Amino acid sequence: MEIDSPSASFIGTIPANYDRYLGPLIFEFSAADMAKRVASGLNGAARILEVACGTGISTRHLSEKTPGGTEITATDLNQAMLDFAAEKNGALEGVTYQQADALTLPFADNEFDAVVCQFGVMFFPDKAAGLAEMSRVLKPGGQLTITIWDRFEVNPAVGIVDSVIKSAFDTNPPRFLEVPFNLLDVSAVESLYHGAGFQDVDVTHVSEAVKVLDHENVARGFLTGNPTVLEVNERGSVDIETLIKAASKKLEDTFGPVPVALPFREITFQSRKSKP
Repeated sequence: MEIDSPSASFIGTIPANYDRYLGPLIFEFSAADMAKRVASGLNGAARILEVACGTGISTRHLSEKTPGGTEITATDLNQAMLDFAAEKNGALEGVTYQQADALTLPFADNEFDAVVCQFGVMFFPDKAAGLAEMSRVLKPGGQLTITIWDRFEVNPAVGIVDSVIKSAFDTNPPRFLEVPFNLLDVSAVESLYHGAGFQDVDVTHVSEAVKVLDHENVARGFLTGNPTVLEVNERGSVDIETLIKAASKKLEDTFGPVPVALPFREITFQSRKSKP
């Protein structure tokens, strides 16, 4: 994942916490949906580029759902995430992992039949440049699929954790969660597509009620499975475990005791690169 901040490195225990806690909560359903959409747009074996693959959850779903013989190049800016993905997924047929900056992709023009990016665009320091790069390496007629999270209002569990974080700091609270959940909207992403030369853009809101068995795992995921934990530790005035307990309590107060279904909503964008 890409973000222009020294606090935004997915290092140390972050990849493992990201995968353990956030994987089943918010990434599995999204990755399964995205992989089906990508596969339905392919005509047989294809070359796919995945940008910002994280711990490889979407990589695995793409490998399982795309036609036999498909080659998937899974990239991420953060080597620690790639290492985790490769170790966890093992030898997936046709899958290779490569460190790459989304703003300067190390691939030739018109190289891939499909390019996908699950929850990565929000972190690009230069989003227009990132879209332009993905368009450049995409073959004419190839499909670019991007997913982003919708806002806190329709992802209330995340909004609750964010509110607990901010209430614990008198000044300069950690703000990382605003980036993936409160930065882009439909018109902004459509404009990015158009700026990269795409014409018609299909937009789909995907909602899922995810069964939760432990509110603390939800809180721990959003607090330690991303650079929020680095921001909290840098400030030094609040203990991360204190925040986890406070967020867990507020989640239970809001949604009730477990088991409970928490609502999440993402937005998927798809468009094909124009042919000459």
